[in-house]
Amino acid sequence: MAPRKIIIDTDPGQDDAVAILLALASPEEINVLGVTAVAGNVPLPLTQKNARIVCELAGKPDTLVFAGCDAPLVRKLVTAEHVHGKTGLDGPQMADPTMPLQDQHAVDYIIETLRGHDAGTVTLCPLGPLTNIATAFNKAPDIIEKVQEIVLMGGAYFQVGNITPAAEFNIYVDPEAAKIVFDSGVPIVVMPLDVTHKALTTRARVNAFRAMGTKVGDMVAAWTNFFERFDKEKYGSEGAPLHDPCVIAYLIQPELFIGRHVNVEIETSSELTLGMTVADWWRVTDRAPNAMFMGGLDANGFFALLADRLARL
Repeated sequence: MAPRKIIIDTDPGQDDAVAILLALASPEEINVLGVTAVAGNVPLPLTQKNARIVCELAGKPDTLVFAGCDAPLVRKLVTAEHVHGKTGLDGPQMADPTMPLQDQHAVDYIIETLRGHDAGTVTLCPLGPLTNIATAFNKAPDIIEKVQEIVLMGGAYFQVGNITPAAEFNIYVDPEAAKIVFDSGVPIVVMPLDVTHKALTTRARVNAFRAMGTKVGDMVAAWTNFFERFDKEKYGSEGAPLHDPCVIAYLIQPELFIGRHVNVEIETSSELTLGMTVADWWRVTDRAPNAMFMGGLDANGFFALLADRLARL
């Protein structure tokens, strides 16, 4: 089977970085057409820079990286330096990238790429706020039918919120964009906090990265050591959740995940629950299912996949 063509839309972030590394390490299953940066964890000048840093770390400086939207559709940008540090990739000092940033705007690249492919042949993999994707859909609605699937990290149901009591960060930053995407009719797979909080970096799992004896293994271990401090304090957990690599792991080994095809609506107006993903997990409404909402993860299998693939880089 030919590798699956994907566009990674991202706001790196240490866990975004691991997701990009996993994708670039898996060419048999995944063909990364391009990486599009969006404002989210940190502002756009840093997310596009961080995306290029990660591609160079992977030894893939020919990867096409584009800068996209620098603010949500209608709201002021909310960022997460309190989790990821002021650069978004805090931890070991990273050299500035030398590979170029593409001149084209990320939204135009997404539109052009989808128009250049047959219907249902390109998968979009958003790892941050959905601003770029929603803007592309608004600007060129003809591309919606070209999307094979959207596999995204965002939202929560049983885990409710991590930036407000009711909302997960990626959805909260741009709920209007999320609503456009979830209402688009494109097949959607959601990796919510309910799944990603099961992908915890235990000491043994971090040591497995370090034991690779490679620059990538050392960097992933160091990134994890940096950002897990926040989650350990917040949740009292043994380690930190590797949210975004769940998206890429699903493309490689979907059997690692268990979910339900349910209706998911995005709250855009409530002061208390803005950005909430209202998932009809128990199917108590007659609203049509629009997303595969994941709830279960084989964590040992997930980390075995990560260790195997990252060791290739």
